[in-house]
Amino acid sequence: MTNTKASSRKVSRRVSVSSLDEMPINEVWLEYKKTGTETLRNWLTEHYLHLVRYNAERQHAKLPVEVDVNDLIQAGFFGLLDAIDAFDLNYGVKFETYCAQRIRGAILDELRSMDWVPRLVRSRTSKVEGARKALKARLGRNPDHQELANHIGADEEEMKKLIKDGRAVGVVSLNRKCFETDSNKDIREIDVLEDENQANPLSETQKGDLKDLITKGLSRAERLIVVLYYYEEMTMKEIGQTLDLSESRVSQMHSSILARLRAQMLHREREFYAG
Repeated sequence: MTNTKASSRKVSRRVSVSSLDEMPINEVWLEYKKTGTETLRNWLTEHYLHLVRYNAERQHAKLPVEVDVNDLIQAGFFGLLDAIDAFDLNYGVKFETYCAQRIRGAILDELRSMDWVPRLVRSRTSKVEGARKALKARLGRNPDHQELANHIGADEEEMKKLIKDGRAVGVVSLNRKCFETDSNKDIREIDVLEDENQANPLSETQKGDLKDLITKGLSRAERLIVVLYYYEEMTMKEIGQTLDLSESRVSQMHSSILARLRAQMLHREREFYAG
């Protein structure tokens, strides 16, 4: 009995190592289902591995670039292993057809695990967006909330929840390509990310030009009142303490400055239209 088992293992090893590439695939399957050896399982895995890459790349083409295709291939690989173990020769279908669903299912499971937004939220968002597109095509404009609610058949409270769920923020990789340029280097999201702590040179220049225009022709004290009030955001009382003037005097000078500036702007406007 023991000798028979040993002999069977030797035959299986001899077949798998030296003759598998020359054997019809059906015979390989028969041998694997009969013996279940790891060598045959590994050979079948390598033989069908291209199906994993094909399905992973096909799914990846529909996804944002920050999703790594190698993660999908790894998930699909485990789906292939499950398909090899579960495949029944009596199904009467080709293994390629059978395993495609397993591989695709494993990849979709991996994508769901990557998604931090619950599936129910995604479903609600898709429902609202579908209704919005349908109404926009019919009305020729963007529908309002009431029109959306009537189309979906939702009451006011339910519609508010649907819209709130639809505001889920997606995660975007900062390395994601933003747009292409004529140079060899692509512009990424991180390259166009606004730095709120950094001053805008154009805005600063415009502020400087406006300040020069407004304070032109004013006395030193009047200029200081404008700069301290509008640019340094000081109160009338604080400006009075700085200039050694009373708060009421600063307020009076400020009103006089505004009246003169209005007259100047009106005069410039008339000259502009006359020219």
